[in-house]
Amino acid sequence: MTRRKPPKVSFRWWVDRQIDEARARGEFDDLPGTGKPLPKPTGNDAATDWVLRQVRAGGHDTKELLPPALALKREVQDLPGRLAGERTERQVRELVEDLNERIRLAYRTHLGGPPLTVALVDVEEAVEDWRRSRATP
Repeated sequence: MTRRKPPKVSFRWWVDRQIDEARARGEFDDLPGTGKPLPKPTGNDAATDWVLRQVRAGGHDTKELLPPALALKREVQDLPGRLAGERTERQVRELVEDLNERIRLAYRTHLGGPPLTVALVDVEEAVEDWRRSRATP
């Protein structure tokens, strides 16, 4: 356990001294990541960057971290790409109808976080867009 900070000594000086003593004892030698470059900053705070790296390293999708209202909005934005991978019109309709049902449920129940501002997806329009995307090579 570390010693207590002496009175009339600044925290900054005390912390710097603790670090210098630990460095002199070799406690920072051979740490994981030694000699590797620091990750590029993303504009987020360090804690957010750390969480995002851990989630990605675990093979998880960072979209799971979004509040429900933003996750639905993101899902609507990503819908054309998701539908492009479907093989049948029935699958496209089922995906869009499922998304619309979750949007309706979100409006009926209280969601934490930012307000829900996403509209229902027009099933027929989504199917037509899917057809057009499959017709072009």
